Amino acid sequence: MTQAVLETDFPELKLLNRGKVRDIYDLGDKLLLVASDRISAFDVIMPNPVPDKGKILTRISLFWFDIMETIIANHLISSNVDEYPEICRQYADILRDRSMLVHKAKPLPVECVVRGYISGSGWNAYKESGEICGIQLPQGLVESDKLSEPIFTPSTKEEVGAHDINIDFNEVVKLLGADMAEKIKEISIAIYKQGAEIADKKGIIIADTKFEFGIFKDQLILIDEVLTPDSSRFWPKSSYQPGGPQKSYDKQYLRDFLISINWDKTPPAPNLPDEIVENTYRKYMEALTSLIE
Repeated sequence: MTQAVLETDFPELKLLNRGKVRDIYDLGDKLLLVASDRISAFDVIMPNPVPDKGKILTRISLFWFDIMETIIANHLISSNVDEYPEICRQYADILRDRSMLVHKAKPLPVECVVRGYISGSGWNAYKESGEICGIQLPQGLVESDKLSEPIFTPSTKEEVGAHDINIDFNEVVKLLGADMAEKIKEISIAIYKQGAEIADKKGIIIADTKFEFGIFKDQLILIDEVLTPDSSRFWPKSSYQPGGPQKSYDKQYLRDFLISINWDKTPPAPNLPDEIVENTYRKYMEALTSLIE
């Protein structure tokens, strides 16, 4: 691991937003996305970074952006610092391997969540009502069960520190209109299915994931990140056993630690022991090597 990047500070560039993971700089008609080593859980940013996490996320997203272009265009212009505008290149040491130059799209106000398995907040919702986001599911499912078909379970996009709220498809229609709502549902499920099929051959189950879309030149495009351990649940296929929580290559390990110490899921987050940071890094690295190397 290298020196962690908790946040970036590029005085010559205009900082547009600092999200849970990405620092976003406004370059006029383009954006510079920099994946820091911050990690969040329960929508709260942890005080400790996970070294190299931003590089891992960037590499995985680039892998999937390339594959998914057969389904939908994305916002990527380049991830090669030498091709960035001159003003960015003075920060090349930090930007290399953890940044993307992208088109400036108008983000849609919806997190597009697709679930192929029942876990996390979906499992909690099912236990309470037998449904997720208004979708009635069969009786008798157990935690981590595979669903007969992936389902689209969108949520709102809240500010950093606030919890996203699950909504039903009718709410998406109200926000975006029927045509766009159907389009993002169809594309989200198509991306998930293709990604899950590829990952399955590499020994990884993608249990669920979330996508973000934006409008660029009147066209719908895929933005942000795609099928990473930050935006998805990655389970090792070799140990999958429905009926409870699964081993994972994602930040579920961190969530489990935070639950075990009875943290109340509100800021400030507790300091993480070195062992938790190190093991989280290893899980992200395992996801990368399993998928790509």
